[in-house]
Formats: sequence, C-alpha cells, structure tokens
Amino acid sequence: MAIAQRAKSQNKRLRPGKPELPPDILLRAYELMCTVKRMADMYDENREVCSRYVHSTSRGHEAIQLAAGMQLKPCDYASPYYRDESMLLGMGLEPYELMLQLMAKRDDPFSGGRTYYGHPSLKREGFPTIPHQSSATGMQAIPATGMAHGIAYLESQGILKSDENPLVLCSLGDGSVTEGEVAEAFQMAVLKKLPVIYLVQDNDWGISATGKEMRAMDAYEYAAGFKGMERMAVDGADFVDSYLGMKKAIDHVRKKRSPILVHAKCPLLGHHTSGVRREWYRGEDLELHRKSDPIERLRQYLLETGESEEVLEQAQERATARVTKDYERAISAPSADVDDFDTHEFAPATITEESGVRSPQNGEKVVMVDAALHAVDELLKKHPEALFYGQDVGRRLGGVFREAATLAQKYGDERVFNTPIQEAYIVGSTAGMSAVGAKPIVEIQFADYIWPAMNQLVEELSKSCYLSKGKFPIQSLIRVPIGAYGGGGPYHSGSVESTLLTIRGIKVVYPSNAADMKGLLKASFYDPNPVVLLEHKGLYWSKVPGTGEAKTVEPDEDYIIPLGKANIVQQASEENIAAGGAAVVITYGMGVYWAKEASRDFSEQITIVDLRTLNPIDWDIIASEVKKHNRAFVLTEEPLLNSFAESLAGRISKECFRYLDAPVWTFGAANLPAIALNADLEKMMLPNADKVKTELRKLLTF
Repeated sequence: MAIAQRAKSQNKRLRPGKPELPPDILLRAYELMCTVKRMADMYDENREVCSRYVHSTSRGHEAIQLAAGMQLKPCDYASPYYRDESMLLGMGLEPYELMLQLMAKRDDPFSGGRTYYGHPSLKREGFPTIPHQSSATGMQAIPATGMAHGIAYLESQGILKSDENPLVLCSLGDGSVTEGEVAEAFQMAVLKKLPVIYLVQDNDWGISATGKEMRAMDAYEYAAGFKGMERMAVDGADFVDSYLGMKKAIDHVRKKRSPILVHAKCPLLGHHTSGVRREWYRGEDLELHRKSDPIERLRQYLLETGESEEVLEQAQERATARVTKDYERAISAPSADVDDFDTHEFAPATITEESGVRSPQNGEKVVMVDAALHAVDELLKKHPEALFYGQDVGRRLGGVFREAATLAQKYGDERVFNTPIQEAYIVGSTAGMSAVGAKPIVEIQFADYIWPAMNQLVEELSKSCYLSKGKFPIQSLIRVPIGAYGGGGPYHSGSVESTLLTIRGIKVVYPSNAADMKGLLKASFYDPNPVVLLEHKGLYWSKVPGTGEAKTVEPDEDYIIPLGKANIVQQASEENIAAGGAAVVITYGMGVYWAKEASRDFSEQITIVDLRTLNPIDWDIIASEVKKHNRAFVLTEEPLLNSFAESLAGRISKECFRYLDAPVWTFGAANLPAIALNADLEKMMLPNADKVKTELRKLLTF
C-alpha cells in the first residue's frame, strides 16, 4: 500500500498475532459489515417492497467503504457513488435513514423521496458535507474536483483558515473511469494541485460487461498518465489493508494538499442493481468473488488476533436486531408528501427590485462588452470569494473579446485564470465551488462550444436544488457569448437558447444593451441558482449597423436589475392601439434592434418588449401587452422550427386567444443546421430589419 506502488498481491495472507488497528475500530467495522449484509438480505427477502424503486447495495465493497467513511472528518466533503451505502454507515448515518430513501419516504433526510437509494445530500453538523450529485457514473468527478478547487482557492486567499485541512473524497466505480469527464477532472486536479482523493472501487464489472471488455488498463495504470497524481493500490476486501491505506492517503492530502488515486480491488457479491440480478449472468464468477467476502475475511482476522466467537456473535445479533427494527420503522413511515412535489426548483432570489442609478448625471457611454467587464471587476473587488475562469480569460489575452482584459493583472492568477479546453469542467466545477462557499463566474468561449458541458449543466447543476430539497442550490454564473456577427461561420455564430430553455432548474438571461448587461450580470451573480448569461457578440461593440443604442451611459456600481423583468423599449401610440392598428413585438438580444429599425417608418404602431430574461420569463407584461394590442409578433434569431419563439407563441395563442385579432406571428432564421461562413449566405439565413418589416406589415394588415 505504498504510495505510487501497487501491492504485490491484492489478496494478502491474513496476519495472525497482534491486531494492527485498535479493537474498537475493528469491532465497529465488523458490526457494520454484518449490518450491511443483513440490509441486503432484508431487501432481497422483501423484494415486493424494496425493489419498487431501483437500488444497489455495497455487498463486497464493505471493507474499503467503511475504511474511508470512518476516517473522514466533519470538515471534509464527499462525493460517493451509488453503491456506497457502507461508506455512509461508516460516517455515522443510520440504516433507518438509508431505508427511508430506499422506500422514497417523506422523511428521507437526503431528498424527501425524490431520488434513489445511495444518492445522499447531507448538510448536517458533525458529518462530512455531501452535496447533491447525479447517478454518479463518472460525472461526479468534476463537481468533486470543483469542491477541491474551491477549497484550494479559498485557502490561497486566506478566506478558509482551518488547522484541519479539509479534503474531498470522490468515490468512483472503475468502469466509470473511462468517462471523458473523469479525465478532465484528473487533469485539473494535477494541474492545480488540489486536495482530493479519488477512491476507485474495482469489482471488474460494469453491468454485464467485464473489465476486459471495457478498458485497456485499470484505474491505477491509467492514473500514471497524469503527472503529479500519486497512486496507491489496496486490497479493497481486506479492512485492515484498506483502513491503513486510506489513512496514508488522507494524511498525504491533508499535508501535501495534492491529489491521490486509491485503487481498491473488491468482489461484487450483490446484484448490479435490484433490477439487474446477479443470477442472470454471473455463474462461476460469483462463486469466485464469494471467496473474497470482506465479512468472512475480517471475521477470520479477528479470531486469529484473539477475539472471541461470542463477541462476534453478539455483534452480528445486534446488527440483525437493528436492521429489523429500522426496517419496520421505515415501512410504517409516511410516504412522500405529494403536496410538496414542486418545491425547490429554485432557491429564492435575493434581488427582487431594481436599484442603483441606471443613467448617472455626466456618466460616460460604454459598449456592452465593457459594461460586462466593469461589472465583473466591481464584483471581484467587492467579493474575495469570487473568481473568474474559462478559456483564454487569463492574463495574457483577457478573453477573445477582451471581456476579461486587465482582470488577472488586478486580482492575480489564482482568481482569474485560463482553463484547458474543458467545457464540462468549466461548467460542472461550479457545482463544487458553490458547495464550499466560492462564488464562480465562468465563461464558455462561444455558444457553439457549450455542448460538451451539457451533461454537467443538466445532471449536476439543474437538479441539485430540487433533488436536495433546497439544501444545495448552486450559485453559478456562466457567461456565454452567442449569436451571429457577420462572417463568424458555423462554429462561432450559433444560438442555443431554445435548448437551454428545455432545462428546468437553470435561469437564462439575455441582455440587449450595456446598462442591462451591467444590471443583469450583477443580479445573475447574486442569484443563488445556476444562471446562463447569453451575451450577443454582435452587440458587444455596437459595430453591427443599427445597434448603436446598445451603447449606453454606464450605470453606477450599485445598479442591479432583478431577473424575470422585461422592459418596454418602444411604445405604440394610444390612438393606434385604440383603433386596432398596433402590434406588440416580443423579442430579445439582436431582435430588439431588428424590430426598432424595421418599424422606424411606423414606430407609433409598434410596441417592443425586450424580454431581458428568458427564464424566468415576465409573463405578466407579455400577457398585458398582447391583450392591449390584440396583435403579437415573436421575433428570434434562432431557426424558428420547434424553437422557444414558437413555444412562446403557442402559449400566447392559448392564454390570450380571446384577445387576438390575428394569428400570433413568429419570425426567425431559416431552418438550417448551421450558419454558413460566407457573409451573403449568412444574410440569407438570418432575420434582418427589412425581412422583419415585411412580416410586420403582414401582421398589421391581417
């Protein structure tokens, strides 16, 4: 179990003589192993009840999981995987608490019946913190590494001061290490020298695929490719070897503040899950695995080191009685509260009113990109726990749009820094950062590059608040330059808002001018939920013809706009509205300027609503203006088919039908998969003022 050295044998001969660990630790581990075995047997004996919801048990993995869980401190953070019930018991959780989650009960302390067995969310005094995670097949490595990254950052700034040196334990099944996101996590852990332990439990199975089918090497061998990653191999079925190995790994991370991977070979004695049963396909392999049962190995060790049969039998009896009692309690516990099913999609917003000065006297006009830069500058100055990272935002360039210029020089390379080309890490790490108290601002360089981050955005960020019942909202500001700006081509011009808006649990903001950019960026930072801030590249400098009004007087430092509040930027005359000769255009981003330019000759017939925030949307102002004007036009830069614009038009048609004098008009880009590089082809595809003018005329004369 020496660091960076694989043990010669994964099945060491038992060590007779004096115990290598205190008897109380050994006996506690043995009783917990008996508890876990009885729980697994109880679940199988009561399949009609216990298999209603899919679950996995830790049979075969008890030794390494207990060795880890029993040694974590309350200052630490953990990211278990779905088989880690023994680890949770080792931390001090009760079988009853785990059973409440197994049966999706109201008092499930982790999620109130919202997520699976072995998927904890724990924020409890005296225990390690366990933020929400997904179903943990590799993707948890990024948020876990983000926690370590956040701890390292807070320590570097003198914000986190603790003699205990907190660490992060990230538990993984070996099959999940083949995920690309795990490589991103490992890369950042060694690059930034982060205090994280990657505990890889290797039972040589995926579901029905074996290690030989899934990988060219195991996790211990794989980790050798990450320079700076210490490695250790332990016998995961031997409690003593596992405990001493984990102690060495924990001591290493507490002292060295750098990552280590622990590879633990384990038998798989239970089913893959309750829905994929071992008897279907295991055969002789199962008998081979049973020869390494951690319970029998620890029992034999205890007997050989002087413990009595009577003491061990008493421990087994206590475990059986405890499991029986807890199971009966869990069965009779109330089911999940159906009246509570829709709470905690978001944590309550802290910014609910517009405040500060939007247009200070003698203020200077700024372009939108500079308004964003100044807002981030002011936030970094005010909040030492805030940091900003992404591709090319660091000292040398300051962002490909100069949106981070000078920030690294002002605040240092620990706070403003470049990342590798790792969109998944950029987004997913913010979940971990938020859990430890850091406040991340990150950037995806172009909207077209966001796709590798979608797994993290959907599975980790969007679900955390809801599935943890509000314990772990994720404060995350994700800046995304978006939209076409003339010749950017198919991978630098795309719009992605419709895809983002299908994801519940995130907010989507889309400013159209400098003042709104500053006010909305700050509100997005202070919002306790994940916010994607879409920043139109064509509006950054007001160089695209017709976008001069995107340049505004810069608001003062205190200016802020609550999310979910639209703005009327052009108002039709009351006479035209009363006469039935007016329409309302509902749009955002570049659409604001197309609509203004298109209606220049008949502006008194057109009201323009700038949505500013797409989720939450300001339905009140939309409905009010539609009912007032009786004609509605929804304008977008995206291809129209199946878009957010069409969805919004459908809602308007349904909820405002009685007030409409014409169909709800929609207009957007041509329904093509990409924006062509040639500028003339781009113009053919996208809306512009002339095209919008033609469509507005059709609506007004319908």
